[in-house]
Formats: sequence, structure tokens, C-alpha cells
Amino acid sequence: MPVLALVEARRRGFTIDADNLKLQLQHTAAFLNRRKAKLLQGKGKTIIDGYALWTLEAGGWKPDETTEAAAGFLLENQKQTGHWSDPGHRPPSTGSDFTTTYVALHGLDAFGTRDQEPKIIARKKTVQQWLLSETPRDTEDRVFRLRAFNYVDADDKTVRQATTELLGSQQPDGGWSQVTGRKSDAYATGTVLVALMQSANTPADHPAVRRGVRFLVDRQLDDGTWHVKTRAKPFQTYFESGFPHGKDQFISIAGSSWSTLALLLTLPERGN
Repeated sequence: MPVLALVEARRRGFTIDADNLKLQLQHTAAFLNRRKAKLLQGKGKTIIDGYALWTLEAGGWKPDETTEAAAGFLLENQKQTGHWSDPGHRPPSTGSDFTTTYVALHGLDAFGTRDQEPKIIARKKTVQQWLLSETPRDTEDRVFRLRAFNYVDADDKTVRQATTELLGSQQPDGGWSQVTGRKSDAYATGTVLVALMQSANTPADHPAVRRGVRFLVDRQLDDGTWHVKTRAKPFQTYFESGFPHGKDQFISIAGSSWSTLALLLTLPERGN
């Protein structure tokens, strides 16, 4: 997510640390390359490999043998189920079948090969049926269901209905919450705003978008970040990334990236 935010910032005319961006892309590519043998054996992890391909695509990475291996894994993985699933233990960013399905579709669209195209088309048709029949449970589901519709040729009515669902869950403070009964936060609000503007062509001056942007601006901290409280149950040894907010730092990284991306999308593009 930081890579997506950095790339969008550059597109909107901001100066970024290009060398650091290059390092992040190389790190992601090296991570996938270390997994290549397992990917070729069908032993990947959709949510991880899908997000990795999304990162590389955002940064303009050229297709290679490693991205082909990752796309091949996504194409063959769970093809009997009609969608992609990953149980995950770190909500909201893992655990949603809609998110997992979206990153798989995105990865196939970005790095699927010509030889894989017939199978990709067939999978998209199956996934479309699942998306139309499955009911989203929370904001993460609704966001990535809407995003996934862009890859399966959903009709305008379907997209409008999904958009209306998201708009209807906006809270009185202008933000969105991850699940019903929780307070609005930067992660949920950022993801919704980005989905509305990127996947539903909702204009930046739409009243709901303006209220959401105001929510984010009002809650950004002096250090430039947004603090999002984790819902994940710890199961790994604590690791300090250097980002603020202690045990909440990893979801706060994602939330801050989504929020930055949402704000950037309200600005005009100015080239690279």
C-alpha cells in the first residue's frame, strides 16, 4: 500500500524518493522470486502473492518469469470453488474472500500471459457468478466486491447497487467503520473513498466524498500518519518497523497509505 500511495503521489505532481520506491519494488520482486519454485508447485498464498503482484504492477514492473509463475499459481489455485479464499488472522486486510478474490483478479489482469488468457476468461465468468450471489458482511467485503466488479464485466446496475451500499454505510462523522458498531477509522474510510473514486467513478466533489475527505484531514496526526487500532490477535513475535503506533503500526501503515491515496485522488494529475 505505501508503494501505491507513492506512485499516485508522483502522478499528482509530488516529489517522492524515487530510489526508495525502486528499492521497495526490488524487495517485492525478490520476495516473489524466492517463492517461485513453490509457486510453480501450486504452493503459494493468494492474499500475499496477489498483493505482491499489485505492488509490482503499480510500480511499472515488467512481466518476467517470476510474475508469470505467480499468475499461474493464482489461475490454478482454488479453481473448483468459484472464487479465491484465504482464512487470514489479521482483519480487515486479510480474512475477506472478497479481498482475496480481488487481488487474484488484479494479479491475473496485470501479469497473466497470452497463453493463460482463455483460462483467465473462464475463471472470471465463474467469479462473476460468485460475486453476484455472495452477500458482503462488512466494509472490507463491500469495498473489494465493488473493486472486483471492474474485472468481471459487471453491468452498470450492479455497480450502482454496490456503490449505494457503500454510500449508505457512511457514518454521521463522515467516515466509515470497519464493522457495524465500531467507530469510523482511517483504514475503512480510505478504502471506501478510493473504491468510490476509482471503481465507481464517483467525483471528488460528491458530498459523501467531501465529508469523507474532511474526516481524514481532521484526524491526520501531526507526524502525517493516521492511527488505526488493530483487530488482529497477535500470533507472531513483535517486530518494530519504525512506523509510529506500536502494536497498531502495521494496520496504521495500511490505513495511512489508503488515506493518503484517497486524498491524492481528489487532486488533478500532473504527470510523472
